[in-house]
Amino acid sequence: MKKKNTPTPHDAVFKQFLSHIDTARDFLEIHLPATLRAVCDLDTLRLESGSFIEDNLRAHYSDILYSLKTAQGDGYVYCVIEHQSSPDKMIAFRLMRYSISAMQRHLEQGHKKLPLVIPVLFYHGKIQPYPWSTHWLDCFDAPALAKEIYSGAFPLVDVTVIPDDKILTHKRVALLEMVVQHLLRRGVVAVGCKNWLPC
Repeated sequence: MKKKNTPTPHDAVFKQFLSHIDTARDFLEIHLPATLRAVCDLDTLRLESGSFIEDNLRAHYSDILYSLKTAQGDGYVYCVIEHQSSPDKMIAFRLMRYSISAMQRHLEQGHKKLPLVIPVLFYHGKIQPYPWSTHWLDCFDAPALAKEIYSGAFPLVDVTVIPDDKILTHKRVALLEMVVQHLLRRGVVAVGCKNWLPC
């Protein structure tokens, strides 16, 4: 998480209000979706330090991070305020990136599992209502395919369980898989194997 920088007027007002836990608790009780509010213990809400906003974007965004307990364990609520005249079409992707940064910081603190991070966008721009989707999959040209990729298990090629006779049917990649399975996996250096590779 980045160090604190000189705040913009928007940043200062935003944080002055929402840095008060009672105010933040009221804000979340009112604006969190009911299904999320039901799993959050707002009595455990605690303000966290720092910011994930890039330095060159601090004139357009402010952020504030809270930790709390949820019905499923540790969690965070990450609030971003967008204060620019032209809303960011990719804001959902930005929220996802910042949320992942919060998850990474949680791991770096010694935790073994990812926390739930609930991103919340606070908007007060000129265009009404907010014009863009806040579903990050809508940032893709093919959201249905993106959902299939990112909501399921990622493809895995585990050569340790592929039978030799199956590997032999794998055309040009068969040699690579066989070398990995029978030589490199056992710590044997295949001297000169680069000469076996196709040009």
